Amino acid sequence: MTDTPFTRVPRAQLPADFHLAWDTLQGLTGDATFVEVYAQAPAMLDFVMNKFYGPVFFGGNVGNRYKQLARLKLSLVHGCRTCNKQNVPGALAAGFTEAQVAAMDDFENGPFSDAEKAVIAYAAEVALTNVEGRLSPALFARLRRHFSEPDLLELGTAMAVISGMAKLSFVLGLVEKESYCPFAADAAA
Repeated sequence: MTDTPFTRVPRAQLPADFHLAWDTLQGLTGDATFVEVYAQAPAMLDFVMNKFYGPVFFGGNVGNRYKQLARLKLSLVHGCRTCNKQNVPGALAAGFTEAQVAAMDDFENGPFSDAEKAVIAYAAEVALTNVEGRLSPALFARLRRHFSEPDLLELGTAMAVISGMAKLSFVLGLVEKESYCPFAADAAA
């Protein structure tokens, strides 16, 4: 269970339109703290769940398979256990294999297509832990072989929102962290 100072809204008190989000998160991770806390700010929860994940992450022009791959890379790098509990199944449901999930650390030598390797490399640049991350000319050219410029903006925006929400979730104590999480050091109370 996460340790947040925020008040949780129990499922029974959630507006009915957030029950599916609670059920999904609880089913995947065993902890629906994110939905319970954000239910205090229904417009923000609606933004994350219905205006970001629905149309941008699961919609848009870039195939969801690539977004699932980028999201998995980010959660693995960031060390978000709650995220990994969602993102591994999400990647598998998008058609990735257990072998591919296991190869994320050494993706350049892993069983990925050139487009998938480019997306993972892009995600590695966007990762919060890569303070010097940038879109080099070589990476841009590599990505452009598979994606249009608007596609790269869409994919980058999806990764930026995911990364920012991960960081905020760490700060607010809404998610569990992996033992290797670089954000695991708890601040003195």
